[in-house]
Amino acid sequence: MSKLRILYAATEIDPFLQTTKVAEMLRRLPASMQEMGCEIRIFVPRFGIINERKNRLHEVVRLSGINIAVGDDEKPLVIKVASIPTAKLQVYFIDNEDYFHRKSALVDKNDKFYADNDERAIFFCKGVLETVKKLGWSPNIVHCSDWMTGLIPLYLKTTYKKDPVFKDAKSVFSIYNNEFSDKFEGNILEKAKMLDIDDQMLASLKTADFSGFIKMGMEYADSVVRSDEDFSDNMNGMFTEYALHNRLSQVATDENLHSSYLALYNELAN
Repeated sequence: MSKLRILYAATEIDPFLQTTKVAEMLRRLPASMQEMGCEIRIFVPRFGIINERKNRLHEVVRLSGINIAVGDDEKPLVIKVASIPTAKLQVYFIDNEDYFHRKSALVDKNDKFYADNDERAIFFCKGVLETVKKLGWSPNIVHCSDWMTGLIPLYLKTTYKKDPVFKDAKSVFSIYNNEFSDKFEGNILEKAKMLDIDDQMLASLKTADFSGFIKMGMEYADSVVRSDEDFSDNMNGMFTEYALHNRLSQVATDENLHSSYLALYNELAN
């Protein structure tokens, strides 16, 4: 039996950036899956707060240079890589000068939410899939974590579903309590569109906020997992709705966590 191939996409990973529980989970879960015999690829945004010299990031020229469309704009994609010092894992960083060369992640020095965070998320989602396509590496599972990855399950079920690299890929969407109240500006539906995607498919995104991205991920992922954090009443209402449709998967929250995830991956892949 061939190795299970798992692609991880998330907002952050320890030790490069750690502001929420996502970073720790993304550090531990892929490492465990690799130890269990899986083949792993990891993608995160290259936020400017990540020190390139200290973390030994370097550009992969053969993967860089693709233009990614966000609405009417096209921006060049730059791919950088670095290794996790204590594990045999390589991390791919999605970069672009306009979107990620800032000395903070999602808010500016005055704690104000960046107005183009939606565009940065869209660029990241498309950038991940385009890079994997260029790598020619076919994942069995695409595990997306946190709101910024919420459009990847949709793109896998539409624009990329006929691509040989993604034809057998199943998606998992993990939700964390990183809720924010800010709204995105401009026509977010036009920015997020790709081939084979119309306004109706993006209806959940119309709220132009955190829950819009979360709803998109929940709607199109093959499996949805919530973290063991406390969520708002609004989020809990969404979880209840999706649980009724058998879309929420249960994974162990104890020492069986990693084997529980492996069982979920195998169930989806077979």
